[in-house]
Amino acid sequence: MAALKLALVVSIDNTSFDAVAVRGRWDEGVRMAATLGYDAVELAVRDPAAIDREAVRSVLRESGLAVAAIGTGQAYLKDGLSFTSDDAGIRARAIERMRAHIRLASEFAAPVIVGLIRGRITRDRAATDARFMEALTRLLPAVERSDVRLLIEPINRYETDYLNTIGEALEIIDRVGSARIRVLADTFHMNIEERSIEDALRACGRRLGHVHVADSNREAPGFGHLDFAGILSVLDEVGYSGFLSAEIVPIPDPGSAARQTVQHLKSLLTAVNAEEGM
Repeated sequence: MAALKLALVVSIDNTSFDAVAVRGRWDEGVRMAATLGYDAVELAVRDPAAIDREAVRSVLRESGLAVAAIGTGQAYLKDGLSFTSDDAGIRARAIERMRAHIRLASEFAAPVIVGLIRGRITRDRAATDARFMEALTRLLPAVERSDVRLLIEPINRYETDYLNTIGEALEIIDRVGSARIRVLADTFHMNIEERSIEDALRACGRRLGHVHVADSNREAPGFGHLDFAGILSVLDEVGYSGFLSAEIVPIPDPGSAARQTVQHLKSLLTAVNAEEGM
């Protein structure tokens, strides 16, 4: 099995989004991730212009961690920015904010997540698709200049009505036709929306760019009923060698949730590698 790496989602800003184990004191979260044995952190950033880049770089250097990805959801949740709004001004501000995220990501050699910022279906699906395609097309020059990737994350129907499944994300990616755009597969969302998590991952193939891990209840892996051994096996089958990034609720507390993720996934990875070596 490829040497998969573990990451923990850490929010630079305090956030109301449930599935972030570490928020507020982001620097303590980064240090905790390093102590627990994570390889990287995924940074949730509302506005790149509002963060102290040098402080972030300093804490990362001190901790020896990479940046697995840059999250953008708070630009939607806090600032209401959306690629598919019927307000042209909001769409323009969303694209400009994403360009700032892309510039930030290039400093850390990380991809950028297109999650909730894609918005919801407005008026009708065709109009929404057209707005989303326009946003992606306008962002491609910045993506190519910065040598980063965009990750489209399918999200379950209870959080958005637009792009819920892996198949829908792949259709958009095929229409754009750029290798710079890939899929972010989230095990929690897939458990709700996909008939088979394993088959959906197989459909991604080489277009799989990042993986969020959370159990069926959005708690740490091992605290629900998902078959992570089977999921890891399929990731190996499709040749995925990136990050498993824990986007989990802080139950029973942030440290315990982060520790459970490392222990559970590393034990499964060790077992799978042992079987392959037999």
